Amino acid sequence: MSVMTAKPPHVLLTLTEGARATYEIGAFYALRKAMRGLPKGDGHPVLVLPGFVASDRSTRPMRRLLKDLGYDAHAWGLGRNLKFNSARERAMEGRLCHIFEQSGGRKVSLIGWSLGGVFARELAKRFPDQVRLVISLGSPISPDRRYSSARHLFEMINGDAGRPELDERYTRLGEAPPVPTTSILTKGDGIVAWRGSIQQPSADTQTENILVPASHVGLGVNPIVMVAIADRLAQKEDAWMPFDCRAGWRRNFFRSVSV
Repeated sequence: MSVMTAKPPHVLLTLTEGARATYEIGAFYALRKAMRGLPKGDGHPVLVLPGFVASDRSTRPMRRLLKDLGYDAHAWGLGRNLKFNSARERAMEGRLCHIFEQSGGRKVSLIGWSLGGVFARELAKRFPDQVRLVISLGSPISPDRRYSSARHLFEMINGDAGRPELDERYTRLGEAPPVPTTSILTKGDGIVAWRGSIQQPSADTQTENILVPASHVGLGVNPIVMVAIADRLAQKEDAWMPFDCRAGWRRNFFRSVSV
């Protein structure tokens, strides 16, 4: 991807995020009972991280579904996702380590929505022995922040370049964690342009990009996204395989994307 072509989503996508997300959350609850038929889990812990300016309230529907499917689902428990600094980083690391130890040493799957996906990937890079897999939802994983329409708000709250803990992360965002990693993205994203969520391939790691029909704000409640998440989590540990986008009805809703 050329840095010169990096740009945020079209303004119409941004302006219609709320309306489209309302439809998606309505579909989530309409299909809530049916989604209990998704692949069941093995009880391993799953930590769900919310997006920028969001809190655990936004991930509650997903976490409740994951619990119904047999997972030990956890909120991140750190309030609203606004500031990124050394203290917040230590708190996230402590949360992961606590869940890992509490589960008797079972590896933790990480699901991160938007900025939460960036944090999930960085946690997996630092603690690969404690992480089973990573799923990011519409996350800005390109080092170029111009893909995000929330860039200026993030910089207003956290400051621009010049802080080592930020600069170091920005230059490494495109690097995949050393664990199986799935990036779920949508061309309908009004917050992070979909090209900014494409995971670069790596010869040493297992990565994939799954394109779905969704809004950015609705990614964490979209029933189609829940199908992909349930499929990824249900895989046996150390037996990861790419998501099959062409099996049966899936070909109508999913696409595999490469750079």
